[in-house]
Amino acid sequence: MAIQNLSEEQIRTWTREQKDRWWFENVFRGGMPQLTLRSAITGFCLGGILSATNLYVGARTGWSLGVGLTSVILAFAIFRVLSRLGARDMTILENNCSQSIATAAGYMTGPLISGIAAYMWVQNEVMPWWQLFWFTTVLSILGVLVAFPMKRRFINDEQQPFPEGRACGVVLDALYTGHAASGMFKAKALAISAGIAGFVTFVSGAAYMKLLRTIPMIGEWWSSGLGWKEFLKGKSQILDKVFHLPHNLDGWYYNLAAKGVVPQPRLAGVELRSMGVSPALDFAMIGAGGLMGIRPALSMFIGMCINFLIVVPWMISEGEILPRADGSWSRAHILNSWALWWGISIMVTASMVSLFAKPQVFIQAFGSLFRKAKKDPSTDVLGHIEVPLWISWVGIPIVGAVSVWMAHDWFGVSWIFGATAIPLIIVLTLIAASSTALTGITPTGALSKIPQFLFGALDPKHPPTNLMAGVICVEVTSNASNLLMDIKPGYMLGGKPRHQAIGHCIGILAGAMASTPLFYLLFLSKYNPEKAAVDPQHVQKVMAPEGDPFSFPSAVQWKGVSDLVTAIFGESGAGSLLTTSIIVSMVIAAAVGLVMEITRVVTKNKFPLSPLALGLGVVVPPDSTMAMFAGAMMFTILGSIYKKRSEESMGRRIWFDCHEPLCAGLIAGAALIGIGEILCRVFLLPD
Repeated sequence: MAIQNLSEEQIRTWTREQKDRWWFENVFRGGMPQLTLRSAITGFCLGGILSATNLYVGARTGWSLGVGLTSVILAFAIFRVLSRLGARDMTILENNCSQSIATAAGYMTGPLISGIAAYMWVQNEVMPWWQLFWFTTVLSILGVLVAFPMKRRFINDEQQPFPEGRACGVVLDALYTGHAASGMFKAKALAISAGIAGFVTFVSGAAYMKLLRTIPMIGEWWSSGLGWKEFLKGKSQILDKVFHLPHNLDGWYYNLAAKGVVPQPRLAGVELRSMGVSPALDFAMIGAGGLMGIRPALSMFIGMCINFLIVVPWMISEGEILPRADGSWSRAHILNSWALWWGISIMVTASMVSLFAKPQVFIQAFGSLFRKAKKDPSTDVLGHIEVPLWISWVGIPIVGAVSVWMAHDWFGVSWIFGATAIPLIIVLTLIAASSTALTGITPTGALSKIPQFLFGALDPKHPPTNLMAGVICVEVTSNASNLLMDIKPGYMLGGKPRHQAIGHCIGILAGAMASTPLFYLLFLSKYNPEKAAVDPQHVQKVMAPEGDPFSFPSAVQWKGVSDLVTAIFGESGAGSLLTTSIIVSMVIAAAVGLVMEITRVVTKNKFPLSPLALGLGVVVPPDSTMAMFAGAMMFTILGSIYKKRSEESMGRRIWFDCHEPLCAGLIAGAALIGIGEILCRVFLLPD
């Protein structure tokens, strides 16, 4: 059946109880199998495989693959094949449950390639495997406990888009309802858009083009007796000359500029592309922008322009932002050394105002603790299928206390600092979840610096404090925000929330069981305690040796921030963490965010800009922001044009009726082929 949605007017004016009742009566599929033995086993196996892949790729690239769409399509394909052999096909909710389990497993690898790896480097010792297993498992469970109360706000009440989650829901709906004429048309639209995005991503992938070039060499390799990668190393000059479609759209201009035909585009003496301002053909972000909508996309674009085209050049010309040690510039350097702080400031302010603008959320939450056991069903329509709030209110303190004990007993983090991390988790999750809800992007990289700087300043002589307290905050924040993304398709398709919660816990177990032993086998098999006693960088050299493909980019950043705050706030440090210009920018941004968010609340969301999205425009890479804005503009304009046509019009059927399938197809096609390109580069091509 077609996915049903509330109108913007209904979202804005209805109470949460009205929205819950509408969902229960029109969307909920209570009698359909969901968390079955086969869906649990399928998700468990897929989650283990995908989390292992995430660990391997993340150690090389610094980022984790999105596994939701991958697991949806894999589970669908597996059971569609099995159904032809006599097995009963999966229901749509069984498939969604499988992807929930697999997605939860995929999130488990985040701290292994970032904060925990950095902790081992700083301490120059290896964490016992059982500590790693239980620490990441406990933090992930805490993320589940934090996510489900927020689900009632972000998904049930505000009906936030969660673009990638919505894409999963649309893909599932198209796969399982494609037999109807309308469903088949949407499925074809999704498939065609996925094919176009996948094809362009394929010809843009250097790894794919290199592999195509190696096909005529297979016979030569077979007779050479060499390993595949070893053989290809001898062909590096040939492979390096292989053409692929450029990812950045302005490459031709810079080629002309290099020849002196046209001037180099610079601001304050810095090339625009050095700051990351370079449009790219990124269909995944175009699709995300189409799902996001024009208001947040426009706000992000304005925030990006203000930051990189006005404020940053101004600060560079004033000497407030300095180049790197080698005199070069990069977006990451500009962001981390100056621009990050005003972007974070406006997001923090907007998120807090948005939260406290709805005091009924607190009243309902804490009131449930003291409510009598027998309730009037009209006060909580979904009380019998939602995860009870008391589980979170009781579970968060208990599981949080366990994580604080682990941090204290295993890593030497003070009881006070560990306990302080728990309420900070709630604040950071509100910020991260708001970002994920709008854009599908969880800004954990930017948010990780807040607890690192905070706890580093409070305890500068003990680096594990800022690292492991930061891991507690960021791992739970990331897990909760991403799980909200995963809960979205279940809500769209009428799944039972309690089953999704259980599925997430199964996925956590699958991810921990798969990624923990693989982490030690891949990266720590050469660890030698005797060498570590004489070489203060032994663990780092073992995990990321010079010239090795496993460079752990995220861990390098975590360790760098830890070293920075130790140097600044330690006894040997000097200077101030935040310059005067940074503090002024934060104050101005906070004031602007306060005024804009209050205006948005007072006007009942009719204010055209989002202060949270403005801040995201600072943090998100400019090429992604530009692609999302382009996608939002394209789908908004075409949708408004063809909405006025007759229902039988092909233009209306494509650009208005198939808006979401088209966007979902762009995301799915580009993401899946992009993931394959990374895997080809990692597994099949020489370093």
